[in-house]
Amino acid sequence: MKQHAMIAAALGSLLALGAVSTPVQAADPAAGKEKCYGVAKAGQNDCASPGSAHACAGQSKIDKDPMSWKFVPTGTCTQMGGMLQQPSK
Repeated sequence: MKQHAMIAAALGSLLALGAVSTPVQAADPAAGKEKCYGVAKAGQNDCASPGSAHACAGQSKIDKDPMSWKFVPTGTCTQMGGMLQQPSK
């Protein structure tokens, strides 16, 4: 019984060591995308600019709010009628 417990403990240690030593790198959600202002539908924005009427994601009350932005594939923002820079107040 003692030998069985030692083997189980050794295997448990190896498994724990393997789980700790292999860090998982999260994919960058913005890779291949750019911020596009003024294209998000109400409640579908990714975030807001300073001075906007809301704090962040999913809080836009109107479609195409020029102060709210959404990530879009790189190169498609202007085709959608959006702006790559935050509009001036």
